[in-house]
Amino acid sequence: MASAKSFIATLRVKPERRHDFIGYQTELKRLVAAREPDAWVYELLQSEGDENLFFCVATFKDDAAFEHHMHIDFHDRLVPPILDCLAEDMQLSFFRSLR
Repeated sequence: MASAKSFIATLRVKPERRHDFIGYQTELKRLVAAREPDAWVYELLQSEGDENLFFCVATFKDDAAFEHHMHIDFHDRLVPPILDCLAEDMQLSFFRSLR
Protein backbone atom coordinates (compact mmCIF):
# COMPACT_ATOMS: atom_id res chain seq x y z
CA MET A 1 0.00 0.00 0.00
CA ALA A 2 1.40 3.41 -0.97
CA SER A 3 2.02 5.89 1.80
CA ALA A 4 0.83 9.47 1.78
CA LYS A 5 3.12 12.07 0.23
CA SER A 6 3.59 15.45 1.90
CA PHE A 7 5.55 18.58 1.30
CA ILE A 8 6.50 21.62 3.29
CA ALA A 9 7.36 24.72 1.29
CA THR A 10 9.13 27.67 2.88
CA LEU A 11 8.11 30.88 1.12
CA ARG A 12 9.55 34.33 1.76
CA VAL A 13 7.52 36.98 -0.05
CA LYS A 14 8.33 40.48 -1.20
CA PRO A 15 6.68 42.82 1.33
CA GLU A 16 4.95 44.79 -1.44
CA ARG A 17 3.50 41.54 -2.89
CA ARG A 18 2.33 39.96 0.40
CA HIS A 19 -1.36 40.73 -0.14
CA ASP A 20 -1.25 39.42 -3.72
CA PHE A 21 0.49 36.26 -2.50
CA ILE A 22 -2.14 35.66 0.20
CA GLY A 23 -4.91 36.15 -2.37
CA TYR A 24 -3.42 33.65 -4.82
CA GLN A 25 -2.74 31.11 -2.07
CA THR A 26 -6.25 31.51 -0.65
CA GLU A 27 -7.74 30.78 -4.08
CA LEU A 28 -5.42 27.80 -4.54
CA LYS A 29 -6.38 26.40 -1.13
CA ARG A 30 -10.09 26.80 -1.91
CA LEU A 31 -9.74 25.05 -5.28
CA VAL A 32 -7.67 22.21 -3.84
CA ALA A 33 -10.37 21.61 -1.22
CA ALA A 34 -13.14 21.71 -3.82
CA ARG A 35 -11.55 19.70 -6.63
CA GLU A 36 -8.89 17.41 -5.14
CA PRO A 37 -10.45 14.88 -2.75
CA ASP A 38 -7.12 13.04 -2.44
CA ALA A 39 -5.38 16.19 -1.19
CA TRP A 40 -5.92 15.57 2.50
CA VAL A 41 -4.20 18.73 3.75
CA TYR A 42 -3.41 22.01 2.05
CA GLU A 43 -2.61 24.76 4.51
CA LEU A 44 -0.83 28.09 4.35
CA LEU A 45 0.80 29.29 7.58
CA GLN A 46 2.16 32.78 8.23
CA SER A 47 4.95 33.31 10.75
CA GLU A 48 3.94 35.24 13.86
CA GLY A 49 7.37 36.88 14.00
CA ASP A 50 7.84 37.69 10.31
CA GLU A 51 4.78 38.65 8.27
CA ASN A 52 6.64 37.92 5.00
CA LEU A 53 7.50 34.32 5.90
CA PHE A 54 5.04 31.56 5.04
CA PHE A 55 4.94 27.79 5.10
CA CYS A 56 2.70 25.74 2.84
CA VAL A 57 2.00 22.26 4.15
CA ALA A 58 0.27 19.69 1.97
CA THR A 59 -0.47 15.99 2.22
CA PHE A 60 -1.74 13.84 -0.62
CA LYS A 61 -3.15 10.32 -0.49
CA ASP A 62 -0.29 8.98 -2.64
CA ASP A 63 2.09 9.86 -5.48
CA ALA A 64 -0.73 9.78 -8.03
CA ALA A 65 -2.70 12.38 -6.06
CA PHE A 66 0.38 14.60 -5.85
CA GLU A 67 0.97 14.29 -9.61
CA HIS A 68 -2.69 15.15 -10.21
CA HIS A 69 -2.23 18.28 -8.09
CA MET A 70 0.86 19.29 -10.06
CA HIS A 71 -0.99 19.08 -13.38
CA ILE A 72 -4.48 20.33 -12.58
CA ASP A 73 -5.54 23.39 -14.60
CA PHE A 74 -5.72 25.88 -11.74
CA HIS A 75 -2.24 24.92 -10.49
CA ASP A 76 -0.76 26.04 -13.81
CA ARG A 77 -2.72 29.30 -13.59
CA LEU A 78 -1.93 30.21 -9.96
CA VAL A 79 1.57 28.95 -9.24
CA PRO A 80 3.48 31.29 -11.63
CA PRO A 81 2.04 34.46 -10.03
CA ILE A 82 2.63 32.96 -6.58
CA LEU A 83 6.28 32.37 -7.45
CA ASP A 84 6.50 35.92 -8.82
CA CYS A 85 5.62 37.21 -5.33
CA LEU A 86 8.64 35.52 -3.75
CA ALA A 87 11.70 37.43 -2.57
CA GLU A 88 13.87 34.31 -2.86
CA ASP A 89 13.65 30.76 -4.18
CA MET A 90 11.12 28.53 -2.48
CA GLN A 91 12.56 25.81 -0.27
CA LEU A 92 10.67 22.57 -0.80
CA SER A 93 11.00 19.37 1.26
CA PHE A 94 9.09 16.11 0.73
CA PHE A 95 8.01 13.61 3.37
CA ARG A 96 6.22 10.26 3.70
CA SER A 97 3.79 9.40 6.45
CA LEU A 98 4.83 6.66 8.83
CA ARG A 99 2.49 3.75 9.34
